[in-house]
Amino acid sequence: MKKTILLLGLVCIFILTSCGNKSEGEETKPQDSTVNQSESATNPTGNGGQETGTGSNSEVSMQDLRDAVIEVIGDNYWPDTMMEAEMFADIYGVTSDMYEEFLAETPMIGTNVDTLIIVKAKEGQVGAVEDALNAYRDNLVNDTMQYPMNLGKIQASRIETFENYVCFVQLGADTTDLMEQGDDVVIEKCQEENEKALEAIRIALSK
Repeated sequence: MKKTILLLGLVCIFILTSCGNKSEGEETKPQDSTVNQSESATNPTGNGGQETGTGSNSEVSMQDLRDAVIEVIGDNYWPDTMMEAEMFADIYGVTSDMYEEFLAETPMIGTNVDTLIIVKAKEGQVGAVEDALNAYRDNLVNDTMQYPMNLGKIQASRIETFENYVCFVQLGADTTDLMEQGDDVVIEKCQEENEKALEAIRIALSK
């Protein structure tokens, strides 16, 4: 009889102990949830607390921007010769005091005018770079000695600025088959290529 009472007592103690541990576990669960909510409140963007903006990315390189253009243009990217600073200043009027860095790529073949220019202008020099590139473009448009195959491509060329990055795009690749359909068709095709290139640059700068 005494053994039975002792056994029942041990069982009761075991049950009470188990219930106590379960209650303690239930009380600690909300505490963990509070910690997670606190972390979420201090980091709403989920990227280490740094918000991503749409401004220019100072870490992106000129090569990165060029690669972004080539990725969307593909085989229709014809520029293949990098231009040195001295020649860049002579031809385009953009001098070294205007920029931090630049990329100017043109074709080696003189009859082809496909061009990509990206200039990271110095502070206060964006307007000067834009003026120089616009003057160059105006000269091309007014040059009656241009090959007929290039006229539509030149008309479609664009100058676009993203904060302190000034871009000149004159792309389109082979438009020979479109020339029979008229200048408007050539211009439209080249504009599409230019817009793809500029969008690629804008996205690369905003990352």
